[in-house]
Amino acid sequence: MIDQGKSKRQEIKMLNRKLLEISGVLNVESFDSEEFLLETECGFLTIRGSNLHIKNLNLEQGLVAIEGLVNDLTYLDAHAPGKSSGFFGKLFK
Repeated sequence: MIDQGKSKRQEIKMLNRKLLEISGVLNVESFDSEEFLLETECGFLTIRGSNLHIKNLNLEQGLVAIEGLVNDLTYLDAHAPGKSSGFFGKLFK
């Protein structure tokens, strides 16, 4: 669970759509070569692409590096208006 008393901070760096470095990662929920689901300080984040794989993982420091072709970065917000069937809605049908 994200601690609301703590200041949320996250940095995302991408180099040529082939290397993605993310800080503020709390957990890697799931991943395969086409999609990652990360729990971050700022909410759940999906990364979609092709040939994706973890280059570096350090959850103690909250750092993840992903290599491959990145096509999409999306934050999943269950409380956003007009988004009743997001990722979790599809997951728990």
